[in-house]
Amino acid sequence: MAARRPSKTPLVPATSFADLGVPGRLVAALKQAGISAPFPIQAATLPDSLAGRDVLGRGRTGSGKTYAFALPVLARLSAATSPRLPGRPRSLILAPTRELATQIEATIAPLATALSLRTLTIFGGVSARPQVRALRAGVDILIACPGRLADHVSTGHAILDAVEVTVLDEADHMADLGFLPVVRRLLDRTPPRSQRLLFSATLDAGVDVLVRRYLSNPVTHSVDSAMSPVAAMTHHVLRVRHDDRLPILIDLTAAPGRTLVFTRTKRGAKKLTSQLVASGVPAVELHGNLAQNARTRNLAAFSAGDARTLVATDIAARGIHVDDVALVIHADPPAEHKAYLHRSGRTARAGASGTVVTLMTDDQVTDVRDLTRQAGINPTITQLGPGDSLLTELAPGERRFVTPPVATTAPHHGRGHSATRRPDPRTATGGSTASAARGRGSESRRASATETTSAPRGAAAFSSGTRVGSRRGQR
Repeated sequence: MAARRPSKTPLVPATSFADLGVPGRLVAALKQAGISAPFPIQAATLPDSLAGRDVLGRGRTGSGKTYAFALPVLARLSAATSPRLPGRPRSLILAPTRELATQIEATIAPLATALSLRTLTIFGGVSARPQVRALRAGVDILIACPGRLADHVSTGHAILDAVEVTVLDEADHMADLGFLPVVRRLLDRTPPRSQRLLFSATLDAGVDVLVRRYLSNPVTHSVDSAMSPVAAMTHHVLRVRHDDRLPILIDLTAAPGRTLVFTRTKRGAKKLTSQLVASGVPAVELHGNLAQNARTRNLAAFSAGDARTLVATDIAARGIHVDDVALVIHADPPAEHKAYLHRSGRTARAGASGTVVTLMTDDQVTDVRDLTRQAGINPTITQLGPGDSLLTELAPGERRFVTPPVATTAPHHGRGHSATRRPDPRTATGGSTASAARGRGSESRRASATETTSAPRGAAAFSSGTRVGSRRGQR
């Protein structure tokens, strides 16, 4: 049946998960995780999804959509009496990227464990054999990227006829990546009368086709406009000389707190990460050229605080949630306004505040002006250079740098080759951010630092997935 186009859902007065109908065991598990009050998208959708209705939920990035679909899935499976069968998952959550699938699983797993439910993630870039073994053992909640799941379906290792509820998360991003034909083939294999939940930031034509074909008389909720900026997010555009981009980036990323820097290309992300690490900023990279174990390790280093800066392509613009990202920097302005909003949405999440900075060179003025206009953003535009006082306003706090790891050759021990060692990094704190940013390439200036403190072991050594310096880096 055709779906009603979503209308904006009025903000629901603050209530509790119990009032919305979430089962007591789930409420207790949420409370143990420090979650007591629902966000608007959750309060709007949960009464319908818990009642078994098909739901179309639209909300901006960072609005809390993961719990909005996770809770009804968990509640339904925990109340059902259907057995866990080999190769036949009881629920299916489709996500466009490996990172998003992993983070969804990390959100759901503690709650699933409390309900004695089993979760599994499936995506490409890693061996399929462990996934096949886990499918054979039986799984309640399968979180998957479409491509690898389609492979398992084609070989008969995954059969979708027992799925009771299907979720499509970031459906618009799946459309952007060209996954919709695969998604349709997978949905065709799920029971037609099973519950379906679709969450998306926008309703482009491809997503609307999915809604009309697969959702039965859905209840639609739109808590935020698809293009709505976040009120607690401040936007700045810095007009800079091309040669000043790196010292300005070093200055901003050396400030306390987590910073996420976006580049347009994988090569650009790799190069900038290497430059930051060489300048004493603990940074890691995230892009499609990294092997999955390196992507997982680098994201974990950023989440744990071992690396304060993550340099990423748009692979991280959708679905990646790391707490307390204070600053998002568009080192390369994105090509279109939706990417700007999704990149920027990595900060100021779940009611927090954040700052977004875009670096703009003279030849990018027209493009950035059009970009911000289409995004509905009215940024503060400032022309500046290294050392400008505005940089410390945008990223407050004392700049801290670590000594970059230097490979040294150690004597070999009878194996016919030499081993390499790298010293643990030590941090150096400085007062003048401008002089520090300009002088990071000089060993003599780093050696003259007057104050040193211990840094997390291996903090500057995660670039390109390099295993350096500590047990953490060697996992």
